[in-house]
Amino acid sequence: MSGGTSGEKNINYYEQRNRSNLLKMREILSELPDWFGSYIRACETTHSSLTRLNYCYDMRIFLQYLQAEHTRFAGVPLKNITTAMIGTLSLTDLEFYVEYLGYYVTQNEQEYENSERGKARKIASLRSAFRYLYKKEWIAANPAALLDMPKIHEKAIVFLTPDEITRMLDVIESGDGLTEKQKQYHKKTIRRDTAICVLFLTTGIRVSELIGLNVSDVNFEELSFRVTRKGGDQVILYFDYETETALQDYLEERKAAGTYALSSPLFLSMQGKRMNVRSVENLVKKYARIAAPLKKITPHKLRSTYGTMLYDKTEDIYLVADVLGHKDVNTTRKHYASMSDEHRRKAAGAIRIKEEGS
Repeated sequence: MSGGTSGEKNINYYEQRNRSNLLKMREILSELPDWFGSYIRACETTHSSLTRLNYCYDMRIFLQYLQAEHTRFAGVPLKNITTAMIGTLSLTDLEFYVEYLGYYVTQNEQEYENSERGKARKIASLRSAFRYLYKKEWIAANPAALLDMPKIHEKAIVFLTPDEITRMLDVIESGDGLTEKQKQYHKKTIRRDTAICVLFLTTGIRVSELIGLNVSDVNFEELSFRVTRKGGDQVILYFDYETETALQDYLEERKAAGTYALSSPLFLSMQGKRMNVRSVENLVKKYARIAAPLKKITPHKLRSTYGTMLYDKTEDIYLVADVLGHKDVNTTRKHYASMSDEHRRKAAGAIRIKEEGS
């Protein structure tokens, strides 16, 4: 079988995701001031629906903070907060807000904490909104532009070793270590789960990209598949014969079960529907917890495993960036170009300041 044009259901998957984001956006915008709605509409051609939805969430948090913490905003419905009121805020006011983001309790008594990355995203969101208001001359100054970004401390990459990869695939095949309840379903999903994990480990695909795949996106003649990246771009990725075998075994099972069609999702849930991100995350976690109990492995960590292996094999940071779909090679370099433990061990013995025997 070879893949043809992208099936209608594949297009509809991404359309449906956008529609879902738009509906959530409209719901939140109904609570927020009209000027913010103007800003979100201005972002439509340059930002994805998910980014704009996150902007809505972030602005609601910011305005709720002002409502609760600033006397001149107290009692004012979010919808009635004007640009004139926003224009009275100083850099110090915004710095207090950033400090608040570290830990806060909502009106529904839910507790939230933001890491450095969480704060950085919300600051970037605030800067963008203030920049728009300043450009439109709805505020006289732009204090958000002066906000300092928190220093992001890079974490060590978590990935599976070759032995752990082997153990994980063995666990999927055998079911050893699963609970009795998990084993009841395991026999029905062995081929699917193997294909999913092998695809992660041999292509570095994102979980959102994986669940969006249709059968028609796979071309076995060229050992390739078409994937829709973040931002909507479509690219062709390639796989090896090991991955081909895993995918073919799974699809043969689908054919026997009568659930195979070119236009159908590549990976189906037990209910015969397209799998979602949460179900794939739970699937990976279930097996990885047995194979590598000391590591918190997610689909993204399987992607990191692939990126690490590819860089160690090729030492080509541009190739790794291209295959992983990083628009900025510096993102890749930051994560993958650091010395591996093996390189560090070599470095430890590379220099001698005093020759042996001297």
